[in-house]
Amino acid sequence: MKIAVAQISCSLGDPEANLLKVRDFSRRAKDEAGAELIVFPEMTDTGYSMPVIQKHAASWASGFVPGLQEIAKDLSIAIVSGVSERDGSCIYNAQVLLDAKGNVAGKYRKTHLYAVAPVEEQTCFAPGNTFESFAFGHLRLGFSICYDLRFPEMYRKLVTEQNVDTFLISSAWPFPRVEHFRTLAIARAIENQSYVIASNRVGKDDDLWFCGSSAIIDPRGVVIAAASADREELIQGDVSKEVVRSVRKRVASLNHRRSDLYAQIKTAQ
Repeated sequence: MKIAVAQISCSLGDPEANLLKVRDFSRRAKDEAGAELIVFPEMTDTGYSMPVIQKHAASWASGFVPGLQEIAKDLSIAIVSGVSERDGSCIYNAQVLLDAKGNVAGKYRKTHLYAVAPVEEQTCFAPGNTFESFAFGHLRLGFSICYDLRFPEMYRKLVTEQNVDTFLISSAWPFPRVEHFRTLAIARAIENQSYVIASNRVGKDDDLWFCGSSAIIDPRGVVIAAASADREELIQGDVSKEVVRSVRKRVASLNHRRSDLYAQIKTAQ
């Protein structure tokens, strides 16, 4: 299966302009790369600014998500995108999966909010409370968003409890910590013997510059495809369930886990 990653900048507070860019990159992924799935960054609809998100976040009944559905259906390509989700009085930092017929096939709400100044996501978003995975062909896709990458427990649970073999990450990761992004993405692939498909922003929103470096990483930690740190790009790579099986059979580290020890809680003497 061929999967594409769109590394893009976003027009802050202009969902319509961003939707046009999604269509352009999705068309290129389908026509030029023959991709079955394309992954976009975090908050592709609004850009990454808490005041702007609070103003423009919308229900999925109208606006950006129906636009994504139309693109997926028109081009016969599945799309994963970071997007805002307004639900009653709450706003969520979410990911949506559209299948190639334009149906909403799954969604995830970011569980780990970046509660660090000056961003302070908790002032804008409510946290999600579940980890989500979805079948896609022979793969099992596990969803995560940006700051989630720092929490290995999440990825291990997706693998051991939901049989995930491919992680999809939508991100707006900033420049001062670009090496963290690259290192953590490779680590999540190696320790879980799973693919990591990471789409990160470029460009600037408010005072944040984003560090790109989007990547497709195989279950051995080998970087199949990588983007620059500062340009819009489309990358693609082949993803195979057989590669996952081969890596996990060769070194069965997931079967060697000592869950009996990990569950113990030791008190100080």
